Order: sequence, then C-alpha cells, then structure tokens
Amino acid sequence: MSPVFAHGHLRLYLLVLLADHPMHGYEVITALGDRFGGTYVPSAGTVYPRLAKLEEDGLVTKTSDGRKTVYAITDAGRAELDARADEVAQLEDGVADSVKSLADGVRASVGAAMESLRADLAAAQHSGPAGPAGAAGAEPTSVPGSGGRTLRDAEMAVAVFRQQLRADLRRRAARGTLDDASVQRLRDGLEALRKSL
Repeated sequence: MSPVFAHGHLRLYLLVLLADHPMHGYEVITALGDRFGGTYVPSAGTVYPRLAKLEEDGLVTKTSDGRKTVYAITDAGRAELDARADEVAQLEDGVADSVKSLADGVRASVGAAMESLRADLAAAQHSGPAGPAGAAGAEPTSVPGSGGRTLRDAEMAVAVFRQQLRADLRRRAARGTLDDASVQRLRDGLEALRKSL
C-alpha cells in the first residue's frame, strides 16, 4: 500500500479516474501518475489487484480490446462516487497536498545531487595522486601543468551526471510528465550550478 493514500482511498481514486472514461490498466497507472505530476507512479502490483476488487464488487467492468483489458465504471460505481462526494472532495485536496509534499522532496533531492556534484568537482580539483591537498608530500592538481587531469576529472563527473539526467528525462518524457516548467527548473538549476563553480 502506498503511503500517498490512506486506507481505501486509492481504491476510491481509481473510481474517480475511471469516471472520466474507460481505460486499460496501463492508462490508469499513467493517469494516476499524471495527477501527481510524475512525483508518484504506482506499480502494476498496486493497481491491478484493486481494479480486480472493484470488478468483484460490481463497481467496474472489464472488457477485452485486443491484447488489452479495458476497465469502465458501472452505474453502481458512479452511485458510490455520488454517495461519497464529500470524501472524494477531501481526497482531491489530499492529492494536491501530496503532490506539493512529493515535489518538495524531489526538489530537495535534486538540490542534494547538485551539492554532491559540486563536492565531487571540488575534490577532483584539490586532490592529487598522493591524497588530499595539504597532506605530506601532496600537491594539488591545480598547480601548473596538472590542469589537464583536473579538467578530465571534472568532465568525467559531468558526463556521468549528464548520462543519469538524460535517463531520468527520457523516463519522464515516456510517462508524459516532462513539461515546460520542469525544463525551466532544470535550466535554472544547471545555470546556478555553473555560476557556483
């Protein structure tokens, strides 16, 4: 059970999503991820058992569409949403609060990653083969003639970061959660990092 939802609330929220239009299982997962701006995407193992229970309770039906199973809300499902309208409204408010909380966590995580990258770059600049600068017999790599090694270390750190970042961006783009605001935050963060070097 995801900590994002209180007990029973994910089941209710699946009805909210299906009230918009019928969806196959992956679309349900994607729609839920979209509601959370990509900060929370449930696993198939979280969603499918709840869809099966909703079907068992007569609140959704499923039909085969080629190789996909499409879920649709029933009249009984709509009646449950109507009967629990106040709870649904509170649930929507809770989702908005969860999105904000999860987004704050993502921002903190990105900030920590940037701090770590800055520390790695600083360590690469100030450490030499004999250990940290200031150790007996050690010389910093920034002395004349050693700039090439420092630059290579820095470029390697940036290349690794870029590879990981590209993978993250591609995952978000595949889920449809990469928007203009995310790209602008990325630009701002990278520019701030560049200026801090």
